[in-house]
Amino acid sequence: MKNLKACTSILVGKKASLDGSTMIARNDDTFLPLTPQRFYMEPAVHDQPGRVLKSWLNDFQAELPADSYRYNAVPNVDYKHKGYYDESGINEKNVAMSCTESTYGNERSLAYDPLNTKDGLDEDCMQTMVLPYIDSARHGVKYLGQLIAKFGSAAGNSVLFSDHDEVWYMEIVTGHHWVAQRIPDDCYAVAANEVAIQDVDFSKTDDFMWSDGIQDFVEKYHLNPDFNRWNFRHIFGTFDEKDRHYNTPRVWYIESRLNPELEQDPESGELPFILKPAKKISTDDIEYLLGSHYNETPFDPFGHGSEADRLRYRPVGLNRTQNSHILQLRNDVPEAYSAIMHICEGYPTFAPYVPFYTNANDTNPSWSHTPMTHDYESAYWLYKSLSFLVESEYSKFVQKDRDYLKEGRRHKRELIVEIDAQAADIKDPADLTEFLTRQNYKIVADYRDKAKDLMSDLIMDGINLSKLTFNMDKNL
Repeated sequence: MKNLKACTSILVGKKASLDGSTMIARNDDTFLPLTPQRFYMEPAVHDQPGRVLKSWLNDFQAELPADSYRYNAVPNVDYKHKGYYDESGINEKNVAMSCTESTYGNERSLAYDPLNTKDGLDEDCMQTMVLPYIDSARHGVKYLGQLIAKFGSAAGNSVLFSDHDEVWYMEIVTGHHWVAQRIPDDCYAVAANEVAIQDVDFSKTDDFMWSDGIQDFVEKYHLNPDFNRWNFRHIFGTFDEKDRHYNTPRVWYIESRLNPELEQDPESGELPFILKPAKKISTDDIEYLLGSHYNETPFDPFGHGSEADRLRYRPVGLNRTQNSHILQLRNDVPEAYSAIMHICEGYPTFAPYVPFYTNANDTNPSWSHTPMTHDYESAYWLYKSLSFLVESEYSKFVQKDRDYLKEGRRHKRELIVEIDAQAADIKDPADLTEFLTRQNYKIVADYRDKAKDLMSDLIMDGINLSKLTFNMDKNL
């Protein structure tokens, strides 16, 4: 049985970002708090026909192309029970993909085009079937669309694609039907487990793509509830009590921070999918938003609102977040070292986003080898432990954690500037890849040492907070 997913996604066009980067970002939230993952680099494949990918979740299988690009992935460790779920990565052509945002079509549309649960393509194999073979974000949408036409989809899934120029969001809502929209360069978009795309203009083929026959399908089965619009959300989406409390408020909170001038209802079904931000968006902004929990509102579970308000809405950052990532393609440095994956394997509320140059051929074993049970060496368990420790005495520990994360963001920028400067002098592509691989190792060690230092500090503070104490009178 497939584990339920409940992610939050943010997509940013290059003119909406602080430094001209395109960015796609997502929290990979699973059904259980502990679903260990690892982060590794998959090498390119050349002239190897006959390779077959088989799902562990259903009867899907497909032959893979004989050639593939190098890419990085964040799969489940226990893949035989939970599926592969490569989840997110950037390939050697600097194309980014994050897969998937679970999305739920309504019963009307699914009645006429049901999901192919028996042997359709689902999230567990989708990233592996697509990312190693695409040359652009637009190509990614087309390539995945062809796979859905051939195999059908086993679930409702939405997929994020980006390259240096474009950002795309693709929503697969029934067994064979989907729409994808390009995020305008000066805009951002937010999605949270609901059908997000709104009005579709079928004359604008540069901005939209869609499954063959979708307009005829909608007309034939009388699926459009509007008189004068073709609104994908209205036609295929849901809007029930779960949406209003579990999904929609996450979109509201993120949009309220990026566009504070807007007055919106956190339970509105008409929150815009695409907006121009009030200010340019940085990686720091996205890190904060992906770890947010309705901060500074009555709905913050750590706040001072009523119990009903504090439990009213599902927050963005969760203990069930297995990895949170920002896939950044920079446009102010040469392409050879422009792609950075910022990844957090603790709770994104309390743990840092570690930067990795994706033009690399290896990953530190503390990231690429994760045991199923707790240990003291792997990154997954290190940052989960740090997060647990901070939350255990939230009011006492959170300020030190905030200071640690703030310093980490400053230090990250410092490291990237230094590495970029050295990379600029390396002319041989193989030498550059090897250099960036070594730098990733150093970054991992640096972040690991700082996390352990904070944990030691918090443990000593925690010992002094024990209730098993008694103040003795010195005169006794």
